[in-house]
Amino acid sequence: MNDETHLIRPVGALVHALRILRHLAARGQPEGVSAIARATGVNGSTCFNILRTLAAEGLVSFDAAEKTYRPGIGLVELAVGVLGANPADLIHPELERLARKHGTMMSLWQVTDADRIVLIDRAFDPEATRVEIPQGKRLPALIGGIGRMIAAHRDLPEDALRRAFDTLRWQSPPSFDAYLAGIREARRLGYAIDNGQVYTGVDVVGALVCDAAGTPRYGISSISLIGQTTPETQHVIGRDLRDSCLRLGRALFAAPARTAQPEHQN
Repeated sequence: MNDETHLIRPVGALVHALRILRHLAARGQPEGVSAIARATGVNGSTCFNILRTLAAEGLVSFDAAEKTYRPGIGLVELAVGVLGANPADLIHPELERLARKHGTMMSLWQVTDADRIVLIDRAFDPEATRVEIPQGKRLPALIGGIGRMIAAHRDLPEDALRRAFDTLRWQSPPSFDAYLAGIREARRLGYAIDNGQVYTGVDVVGALVCDAAGTPRYGISSISLIGQTTPETQHVIGRDLRDSCLRLGRALFAAPARTAQPEHQN
């Protein structure tokens, strides 16, 4: 199904205000109007007027002596409804959006301290035939699309990676060289693809939600029957998953923005 968000005409002033608030939250220290305008690309006079309005609403605090702005207590008031919420509950609407947009099952995996990933949530496109994987399903942390991404983040020496690979059980196992190449590709692209290797006849595209320290906390994967996606659409899904996971990491864990290495279009 087509994503309808592209039909919405953004409200410019609101977009600018959100850009300013996100910048101040990420910056972590007070800044003046000129510095904020340069960093956000918002026109100076527009930036000044937005900051004055945000200050009046308590969303930013203004230091009259230093002529600087910083996030205000009013932001906490806005966040009361989500403070302390289960991260999976906050991620679920994004799973639903991705499932509707791409016509596949979207799965949320938690990365555990026991070197496993556990399926904790799913969302479906109701019009698509889907794979059935039960919640609570556990897999080794380094297997499949999510596993290649975790391996890319861990950056293990090749001999350690080979030992881990030898313990993995695939229905259609790749060679170690192919697995290693997939990890390198995952590191470059910011997402990974498993075509029928974990489960025969099932294609998986996965990306990671990382915390501020860069530690993988969750994985999101698109799971579809073979033939439901093409190599081209798998990369489209992968880029969308990558970007969604980056946004979720910033929102949930104040993770820094990261940019994938340049990629060739497939």
